Amino acid sequence: MTQPYDAAAPPGPPDDPSEQPASQPPLRRSKRQKLVGGVCGGLGRHYDLDPVIFRVGLGVLAVTGGLGLIFYGFAWLFVPLDDEDENEARRLLTGRVDGATLSAVLFALIGCGLFLSMLRNGTVLGFAVMLSIALTGAAYWSQRRRLADPGTGPVDPVAAQVASVAPPETQAPPVPGAPSWWRDPIVKDGTTGPVGTGYLWGPQNAVVEEAPERARSAAPAPRPPRRPDPASRGPRGIGGRVFLLAVLAGGLGTGLSWDARPLGTSLQIGLSCALAVFGLGIAVSAFRGRTGVGTILLTVITALLLTGASALPKQISTDWMRTNWQPASASDVRPRYALGSGVGTLDLSDVRIPADGSVATRAEVGAGRLKVVVPKDATVELRMNVGLGDVRLPGERRQDFDLRTEHFRDETLKPPKPSGAARSDKPAGTLRLDLEVGVGQVEVARAAK
Repeated sequence: MTQPYDAAAPPGPPDDPSEQPASQPPLRRSKRQKLVGGVCGGLGRHYDLDPVIFRVGLGVLAVTGGLGLIFYGFAWLFVPLDDEDENEARRLLTGRVDGATLSAVLFALIGCGLFLSMLRNGTVLGFAVMLSIALTGAAYWSQRRRLADPGTGPVDPVAAQVASVAPPETQAPPVPGAPSWWRDPIVKDGTTGPVGTGYLWGPQNAVVEEAPERARSAAPAPRPPRRPDPASRGPRGIGGRVFLLAVLAGGLGTGLSWDARPLGTSLQIGLSCALAVFGLGIAVSAFRGRTGVGTILLTVITALLLTGASALPKQISTDWMRTNWQPASASDVRPRYALGSGVGTLDLSDVRIPADGSVATRAEVGAGRLKVVVPKDATVELRMNVGLGDVRLPGERRQDFDLRTEHFRDETLKPPKPSGAARSDKPAGTLRLDLEVGVGQVEVARAAK
């Protein structure tokens, strides 16, 4: 007995699974695609993107400001693993601490430290913000694309790979006299009558009728080797072209800004162009072509170089020079002497300072060596700042090389005690020097006379 049709009843689910609306999987850390904590694998499955995009993006954000480490650490803490209800943060609060929980906390702490150290660098923070916006936009676009297509659902990459490499089902041997499904009938021009369909394999007593011309042939003609279908080879690699374009973009960006910008800024422009090409190539490889581990490694190296270039002092220029400043009197001493890159020598041996007077000046070198020769009979008050390098004062040997970072030093050099006829000479005044070198060496020496 059939049931009456109720028009008010809601329609049942469609029989075809492809017609069912696509459901977004919950955000969980992945067990299968797991390199560190499974965060990027879970993000790729949740937003239907290649996890490599998230790995590269978070890796670049980790070295350019620490935002990638902060996000990864907190996601590791608060996003549970597949088939688990508790996250690492809950285990931490209940005292059940293991290696995964400590690693997540360590990631977050290191990221916070890097982020605080980069607060003054607006260029790096701006790049990190732009990359974060790009990753967020890509995830949102991929999610909207999947929801707009009902027939598209989440695909497990591991299951798809297993299905693609699975061997074909084993077929039973053909029945004697039955048509063979292994090859098509061989028909030769001018033949009449039944044409045999020889088996590739089968029973030994199978009776096959052949055409007279084929029966008289001594041996079958050799079959030409079968060429693989280009479509079955998979997407072509684009890593080499991406690398060449990145080198070209980096060289072009650095070359155009080499003469007009400081060294650090010029390198930042070139490396930023190269990093943008690498990121674009990886994004394109998610849809067309493919890139390998080498491209990802070069992307991380480029990001590290960009971080180092952003830390260079802005005083470093792109031209190496040798400059000598030698004022003849106290009135000729300028308030400031500056050199971008090279060797700068400030010779103050001819400057005579009155006993009750003082002279002050400042000397800067971005990268290189700064040598200052002070008067023999003057009291010298030094204030030195070296970003990375060494400081050498009178009386120190050349072998005493002490390389330091952020080297701040204040010294007061008293004039040597006069002897003999020079005891009646009045002592000179005070010379105040403010010396700064970004990368290199500061050397202070006394004049011989």
